[in-house]
Amino acid sequence: MAEFTDIWSYLSQGPLLWLTATLVAYGAGDALFRASGRKPYVNPVLIAVVLLGAVLWGTGTSYATYFEGAQFVHFMLGPATVALAVPLYGNLARVRATAVPMLAALVAGSVTAIVSAVGIAWALGVRGETLVSLAPKSATAPVALGISEALGGSPTLTAVLVILTGVTGAIVATPLLNALRVRDWRARGFAVGVAAHGIGTARAFQVNETAGAFAGIGMGLNAFLTALIAPVVIAWLV
Repeated sequence: MAEFTDIWSYLSQGPLLWLTATLVAYGAGDALFRASGRKPYVNPVLIAVVLLGAVLWGTGTSYATYFEGAQFVHFMLGPATVALAVPLYGNLARVRATAVPMLAALVAGSVTAIVSAVGIAWALGVRGETLVSLAPKSATAPVALGISEALGGSPTLTAVLVILTGVTGAIVATPLLNALRVRDWRARGFAVGVAAHGIGTARAFQVNETAGAFAGIGMGLNAFLTALIAPVVIAWLV
């Protein structure tokens, strides 16, 4: 047992350990997702978070130590977000044809996401750093963390809220939109992208290519609009 402890203490200091653990955890989540027949509630990101959380808790590893090793994944979020310009360019003709309704949906979705979260929290007595951290929860992670830090929130808390929002959207979106009888893949994808950023967009691509493309567009535009609206809402309340 003492030898195992010594080996673990040595390995835990290596940056590749936590990067590898992140990839393995997601691989396990994706395998379960495929085995379930791609059921939305068997979300690979959620499974990976639970597995990694259990490992960190069981080994007594701090989040700072984990992040130091896995920060390459965090770095890649930036290029991945920029790469969403590709589906935007590929669907430029469709975007132009539906520009007005998309703009209306974007404003409605972005404002509702911010005001509802911050307003409900304010009504329940939440104040200060925690309240600020809620505002950008529906934006993609790199943008949300930047907004939170700039407004005086907690980037760590915002990261948790962003993941919860994305996972919830990825699980709920398909059955909810089916129940509402929304058949247009453009509308379905755009709604998921605005509400559930990258995780929702990944789910949209699994369902339909057009939905995924418009989800990426919605995610990118919502990130931009959230950066403009969130400071105004926070300034009004705080």
